[in-house]
Amino acid sequence: MKKIIHAIACVCVYMVVGLGRVSAAEQSVEKLGLSTPVPVAGNSWVKGSIEQSHALITENGVVGWQDTDHKLVTFVYFNDTGRLNLGLTARLEQGQSSVAVSIGDRVHEVSIANRQFKTLPVGTFDIKKIGYHAIVIKGLPASQNALPDITDIVIGGEATDTAPYFVKDDFYWGRRGPSVHLQYQLPDSKEDYEWFYSEVTVPDGADTMGSYYMANGFDGGYFGIQVNSETERRVLFSIWSPYTTDDPEQIPQQYRVELLNKGQGVQTGKFGNEGSGGQSYLTYPWKTGTTYKFLTRYEPDMTKGKTVFSAYFFAPEEKKWRLIARFRRPQTKTYLQGPYSFLENFITGAGQFERTATYSNQWVRTASGQWQEMRNARFTYDNTARKKSRLDYQGGVNEIGFYLKNTGFFSNPTQYNTTLHRTAGVKPDIELSELP
Repeated sequence: MKKIIHAIACVCVYMVVGLGRVSAAEQSVEKLGLSTPVPVAGNSWVKGSIEQSHALITENGVVGWQDTDHKLVTFVYFNDTGRLNLGLTARLEQGQSSVAVSIGDRVHEVSIANRQFKTLPVGTFDIKKIGYHAIVIKGLPASQNALPDITDIVIGGEATDTAPYFVKDDFYWGRRGPSVHLQYQLPDSKEDYEWFYSEVTVPDGADTMGSYYMANGFDGGYFGIQVNSETERRVLFSIWSPYTTDDPEQIPQQYRVELLNKGQGVQTGKFGNEGSGGQSYLTYPWKTGTTYKFLTRYEPDMTKGKTVFSAYFFAPEEKKWRLIARFRRPQTKTYLQGPYSFLENFITGAGQFERTATYSNQWVRTASGQWQEMRNARFTYDNTARKKSRLDYQGGVNEIGFYLKNTGFFSNPTQYNTTLHRTAGVKPDIELSELP
């Protein structure tokens, strides 16, 4: 009789909890306290691959994963140390699959055979320091062509006592990562500044695809260099329309930005999605480790209420200033206002990679002809950083000038509105009357 009772107890896989029943696996999920889902859609990439990140990471998480050579990496910023319990919300359409989940040197394996999404316990890890940690999921060889769809990594334990940071919504912007800015202080707020000059240097290895190193920003437009693909780089100059819309076709005629001139080889057109207006770009193979110069001009017509914005680019390889474009903006009569620089990533699949640049030697020239230096700046960032979706952002000063750094999931973010002061630079030596 005792043997029969023992056998019944051994094969029993359910226990009563209140009026319901939970499986042994669900008991483990409850025991681990897995209560915080981290959406794969906003926080994960295929490690090292922009193309595969776009192909496999959807708004519903990982879908269509087949290749065991592709590692899924998810980033979470932990505000506490200690035990971290982890599970996966996953399913497999057919067959059985096994994956290895690792944080640092600790690895746990889990098998997936369920056809519906279900949270499966993986195991416990040890978080030893506050900051970003990478959770890596790798399909095991026996699972070739049969890897799971995953919606969430679910976490709990001591390391989550203080709420961790990760992207909870606005997945598009969260995957792009935080944009960071330098807000420059004009020497005299009462002065009319007609010209704005600055320099940008991208260090070797920091030219990640999807980067925009914006040098001369101002109320109404921006000007800088981009990495658009593995084979194409651009010098980009854009002016917003004073009419608020993300669709350039909706701008009334009287609010449209007008192209006056463009330089040799420069492409022009319209832009949208982040406001709308006139855009121009020069395809140019700029290089890392080289300092490039940027010059913008502001010519208001106070009687007609229009302002002409011009952009010039100096490449040391060519030893000459190039005109990018001259745009006339309606409903606008202003000299330079709100000078700033920024660094952003515009490709979601590249949000896993770090990027940085040095912004140096900022000067402005008054309408009466006096060059004055801007050596003070405030560090700021966008809404992705403000709501703590991402904390991989920094700004500071190095031996050349100001620097900005973002994305790549490094820790130690710079506080919003931090005041920065650089050393003196060199006044621009430009024959303005000879510009093209």
